[in-house]
Amino acid sequence: MAGFRIGRGRDNRTQQQQPQQAPPPPYRGGGGRAAGPYGQQQQPPQWPQAGSGHQQQHPQGPYGEPEYFGDPYQQQPPHADPYANNPGHTQAFGINEDPYGDGATYRAGAAPTAPTGPRLHWKQLLSGIVLRPGPTFWQMRDYPVWGPALIVTFLYGLLALFGFDKAREETINATISTAIPYVLTTAVAFVIGGLILGAVTHTLARQLGGDGAWQPTVALSMLIVSITDAPRLVFALFLGGENSLVQLLGWATWLAAGALFTSMVSKSHDLPWPKALGASAIQLIALLSIIKLGTI
Repeated sequence: MAGFRIGRGRDNRTQQQQPQQAPPPPYRGGGGRAAGPYGQQQQPPQWPQAGSGHQQQHPQGPYGEPEYFGDPYQQQPPHADPYANNPGHTQAFGINEDPYGDGATYRAGAAPTAPTGPRLHWKQLLSGIVLRPGPTFWQMRDYPVWGPALIVTFLYGLLALFGFDKAREETINATISTAIPYVLTTAVAFVIGGLILGAVTHTLARQLGGDGAWQPTVALSMLIVSITDAPRLVFALFLGGENSLVQLLGWATWLAAGALFTSMVSKSHDLPWPKALGASAIQLIALLSIIKLGTI
């Protein structure tokens, strides 16, 4: 009886000294399934340390895990996997994640981010529009050329008044004090009209999918109008606007203006030539009715 009481008391003391611990939560890996056959966490084997007669215990974490599995309470970035980049775990990566940028790729028809060449001198610009229009428009697609455009258009407007028979007779027969303001007003009107028509062409090009800048488009369109109408204007100053040769030159230069407008819009806005011609249609119709046919 005494031995029985002693043994039972020893068992009772052993049970009282060992605190009751809740079973650790099941370890879940990257796939979300519990480790072990019944969802119970398996402890790593304890290996004895060389030179010691007892087993070295690894420090336990809050969930009964070895400390080298990481602290599950450590600060994690927002929306991050708390077990990512730890031993025994694999971090999941999204398919659409791009570590090198925002995922932007080349889009066909996009304008280049840098100028295609150095800015041309005004002499090279004017000669290039006539002799090599394609490379010139491509090189100047990113540069505003307001200086040459405004000056050339203003000078063209001063002489364009004398290309119409009635306007030329009224100007010649008028006094100097009356003729000078009339000529200057006409030149300013040509500049404003060129700006408006160029803006219309640029707007239509953008509506058709173009991506060019508005300043080069408007300025180059003003230069095209002035340069292409120069041959007709020279003969109209001496022969009159109703002369058959002047009319023939008017149609020829109008076709040349259409070709230059198509090339300029195509290079400046990276559009195919049918869309580039469609964007220039309103400006070409206005030139034909106002200047080439002499309806003003």
